[in-house]
Amino acid sequence: MATKKVTKNKTLVIVESPAKAKTIEKYLGPGYEVQASMGHLIDLPKSRMGIDIDHNFTPEYITVRGKAKLLKALKSEAKKTGNVLLASDNDREGEAIAWHLEKALSDKAGKTGFKRIVFNEITPTAIKAAVANPGEIDENKVNAQKARRVLDRLVGYNLSPLLWKKVKNGLSAGRVQSVALRLIVDREKEVEAFIPEEYWTLEAEFHKGRIKYTAALVQWNGEKPDLKNAGEVKTVVDSIKKAIEKEPAKVSDVRDMEKTIKPRPPFTTSQLQQTAANRLGFTSRKTMQVAQGLYEGVSLGSSDSANRVGLITYMRTDSVRISQTAITEVREFIEKTYPDALPEKPNYYHVGGAAQDAHEAIRPTYSNYTPDYLKQYLTSDQYKLYSIIWERFVSCQMLPAKTLTRSVDISVLATGVNKTALPPSGGDRGGAAPLALFRLAGTKVTEKGFYAALKLLAAKDEKGNHYPAFKIGEGINFEKFIDEQHWTQGPARYTDATIIRTLEEKGIGRPSTYAPIISVLLDRYYVTRANRQLKPTILGIKIADLLCTHFPHVLDTGFTAQMESNLDKVEEAEIQWPELIREFYLPFKAQVEKVDSELGEQKTSLDEPTDYVCEKCGRPMVKKLGRYGYFLACSGFPECRNAKSIPLAKCPKCKTGDIVERKAKGRGKTFYGCTNYPECDFISHFKPLDQTCPKCGWF
Repeated sequence: MATKKVTKNKTLVIVESPAKAKTIEKYLGPGYEVQASMGHLIDLPKSRMGIDIDHNFTPEYITVRGKAKLLKALKSEAKKTGNVLLASDNDREGEAIAWHLEKALSDKAGKTGFKRIVFNEITPTAIKAAVANPGEIDENKVNAQKARRVLDRLVGYNLSPLLWKKVKNGLSAGRVQSVALRLIVDREKEVEAFIPEEYWTLEAEFHKGRIKYTAALVQWNGEKPDLKNAGEVKTVVDSIKKAIEKEPAKVSDVRDMEKTIKPRPPFTTSQLQQTAANRLGFTSRKTMQVAQGLYEGVSLGSSDSANRVGLITYMRTDSVRISQTAITEVREFIEKTYPDALPEKPNYYHVGGAAQDAHEAIRPTYSNYTPDYLKQYLTSDQYKLYSIIWERFVSCQMLPAKTLTRSVDISVLATGVNKTALPPSGGDRGGAAPLALFRLAGTKVTEKGFYAALKLLAAKDEKGNHYPAFKIGEGINFEKFIDEQHWTQGPARYTDATIIRTLEEKGIGRPSTYAPIISVLLDRYYVTRANRQLKPTILGIKIADLLCTHFPHVLDTGFTAQMESNLDKVEEAEIQWPELIREFYLPFKAQVEKVDSELGEQKTSLDEPTDYVCEKCGRPMVKKLGRYGYFLACSGFPECRNAKSIPLAKCPKCKTGDIVERKAKGRGKTFYGCTNYPECDFISHFKPLDQTCPKCGWF
């Protein structure tokens, strides 16, 4: 972002991003110039540890590479103005950015005054209120950020070289990311160890009027049905058919149950990421990118900054608190739009024990900006994410919904059936129970309440289904039986949503770190994403196992959660950060040195011999694991540096080339093409299977 000239009669406001700067500049008017720092301008060096361990773990801060010109321009503008307002985000990282800016700019700014302003939403009211009530930088929050940064740097710069030396060059290990990797690897081992077992379910289909009903078998011979194979199902069906020939099935019980469903609280960061993953299919990174745009401001009505509006509050929060102003506004909206669903008093939600409560929950800045109204100004992704934020917030201040569920039991009596010839059910209750009991249920919404505001967030049961109108003693004519084979399901692999929920439940990480944790694991090729599931690679499993074996304390979820709690105590000035680091680092460093001396090199443990021969030197090729997966490399390395993709199949077009995985330029989309390209232009977007077609002989 190009800097503008600032004069003594103007106030310089420094924010983090250009988009935010445009929105805020519109609100403040001609007396202010708003410029962007583009995130951190000053940080630890990338090329070395940058921590003075012998002097209280003092960090060595330098200007971030490529940011010197921007920092120089901000220094120049700060020197010309009388006041500088530091308006970076209201969290630890934002506080650290403000702290670094004040240190850097005050050296050249003379008598310029520096103040810190914070806000939870980018609206005229919030921005003007922040400017009217500036404060000082929160040193405790800066210390908490400093402690986390130093801690992560010490872990990374000790474990990563160890992995390079023992396993593979270029590897890295992070403090929190390694714990998340361990969780994913442990779950993968549970998935692989699980042995599925066969079981069957049985349903009976019938009609009443124009409505088709399906009732499930819930009781057989007085016990819960346990059908292990098709033969047992056939025996049960034949027995039921015999019984209903003697006496038709009848409705034996009808039960109604009223249920009150309370609205859910507004979104926290983790809940937003989980819901966006489950409902919209968004990755955590995508959710936060889209939310950032909504927070910083969207142009309504034109492409210039004159109509930019921040549409949601700050999107990194673990609080469900709502400001009184927002409650008043949304209640006015509900009274006008959903008058029957407005409670007498506002609904208040409690903050969890580990929540910091520094920000409000994530909510729309204006309740009357409905998703339908904004749809024309938003991208498709922005519209979807804004919709669920708006629906969740507005609905949280509405009355509960009420439903009525009717459960209908249909009994088949054992008339004329030889029970001793039936499959075992675990017991017989002396003939008191029917031979078979089928059950169906239907729900209707009796009071919409907060359901009235839900569209994208509406579930099937919230819309209701066929509400069965049956009477006890009513005869039922089964038209057909539907049996289905199943296999018991083991533990599911983690998805973005479930790993975030697990991290949150275990107290690992904070709202700002959930998305980066997943992104780092994917970028390092420790984990891959397939069908939204997170699956560890062989490399990821190797790293997790090694770290768990030799650094169990560091990868312990309880220890990591306690460290998060200690960082919170630094922010609350309850403990001094150098002492926290020292208590961790001394035994950790000793363990690193011990492992370094005792652990043998394992660099070849990931290599696999192959039958391929290097066409350049004639030596055998080995299968190696690289950053982006497996490839073939000459065993004569480094004398011979020949490397190539692993052949997946023979080309069906030219008959001589091999099909290998390739990546398209730009977005890097994977496809499969012939090694004889450009002479052979065969490509496929489907990965060849390790099988041949029985008809043509090709893959």
